[in-house]
Amino acid sequence: MTRYPKSGRGRRWTVAELKAIRNSWRGDTLADGDGLSGTVRVSDTNATTVHWRYAFKRDGKVAWHYCGTWPNSTLEAIRAARDAAREALRCRVDPNEKREADRVEARERIKAVIAEDERRKAEDVSVESLVREWLKSGVLRKDGNAELIRVFEKDVFPRIGPRAVRALTEQDLRETLGVVVGRGANRLAVTLYRDIRQAFRWAEKRQPWRRLLTEGNPAELLQIETIVDPAYDLSNTRTRVLAEAEIVELQSIFHRMATDYTRATNKRSAHRPVQLTTQHALWISLSTACRMGELLMAQWKHLDLDKATWFIPKENVKGARGKKQDHRVFLSAFALQHFQALHGLTGGTAWCFPSSDKEDHVDVKTVSKQVGDRQHRFKKRALLPGRRNDDSLVLGRGANGEWTPHDLRRTAATMLQALGIAPEVIDRCQNHVLAGSRVRRHYLTHAYDQEKRQAWARLGKALETIFAPETMGSSRGEAVRKNAAAPEGAVPA
Repeated sequence: MTRYPKSGRGRRWTVAELKAIRNSWRGDTLADGDGLSGTVRVSDTNATTVHWRYAFKRDGKVAWHYCGTWPNSTLEAIRAARDAAREALRCRVDPNEKREADRVEARERIKAVIAEDERRKAEDVSVESLVREWLKSGVLRKDGNAELIRVFEKDVFPRIGPRAVRALTEQDLRETLGVVVGRGANRLAVTLYRDIRQAFRWAEKRQPWRRLLTEGNPAELLQIETIVDPAYDLSNTRTRVLAEAEIVELQSIFHRMATDYTRATNKRSAHRPVQLTTQHALWISLSTACRMGELLMAQWKHLDLDKATWFIPKENVKGARGKKQDHRVFLSAFALQHFQALHGLTGGTAWCFPSSDKEDHVDVKTVSKQVGDRQHRFKKRALLPGRRNDDSLVLGRGANGEWTPHDLRRTAATMLQALGIAPEVIDRCQNHVLAGSRVRRHYLTHAYDQEKRQAWARLGKALETIFAPETMGSSRGEAVRKNAAAPEGAVPA
């Protein structure tokens, strides 16, 4: 049944009239004039809608053009759709085909916008995204890249992490490394410089970064020698060796710290001495020429205190892949004494130097930090909260500069040399991978166990002599004590 507005034929339906439609009109047709008509529909929830269509002729037959559904669309919008269809017909264009063409065009516009957004995102890939991907699949350090991630998150990402790779400049990288140098961390800046170059070299070979670096790799333009302090030794070939007097002085400092703390009436405000585990670590390093990191990762299962041997698996050895080897240390009486004392402190755990939760070893930089914090005068940095910032471990009043735990390894090698130990034996005591052809290393397989055992024994005897009571009572020992007690700026005895 066709229905017309109450005002009669030739009139248009009003919103009020549509709202008054009864459910009994289901399926009836509403005539609105100029070829527009609507079909009344009633849903299961008794909601009434009107489906509007425009009638036109195509190929001699009646065709319909959908104009909208009231009340989802307004009457004004529905009639405007009818008028647009009439205008298309005047231009001899099928309105339904035009609608489909408009839909296709709209879809293509959306696709173009999405494609442009994806292109822009690809063009604007950030430095942090590049480095994160390199850390994930381009590099694998022994610690699972934990130290790399820490350094990049601290010194790189906050400054240039959001920067687009294509927009990154040499100056951006120079300024980033300059901040690290500015706080006196020249060695870290050099290491970070190498890591940044490694990351960008990796990216140059892979998409999408390869096409973003078509203008060149900014990391390759860096010259680290123009970034670090002019006085910094880029070869990092430290030559610091502790003299006998300094070794004795170090022991005296440890004794004095312990005595002062014991005598302090208020232990809460008194300065605590260097941890006993740290002291043992230093003396073991000096008496075995081992690397401090290898020592701090040691497990008691690798120690045989009855046979006085310490096994260092190659997994704990510093060095490039393929250039690591297991190492067995034959402990002198001096080294064994300190391992035994250490066992009394940490023998209840799996680790010789356990972490606070005893689930792992301490950080391999723990001892270096403790020693460095107590030689603050040599640091170009502000006071670190929660850390010691004093000069209690400065030796010889600083006349020979700062000393580090690794210098003890060099000191041990130098002492072995002074004792007349052959260089090839010293190299093996330090677990150096010896130079030479692979054929030579394959056929010359003597382990030098006896020679190494004798070398370490002689080194231990030399240290016992240095620390002997009669030595401490000698003129040299007296000079050490005077130097340790002398006022700031005095000339060493």
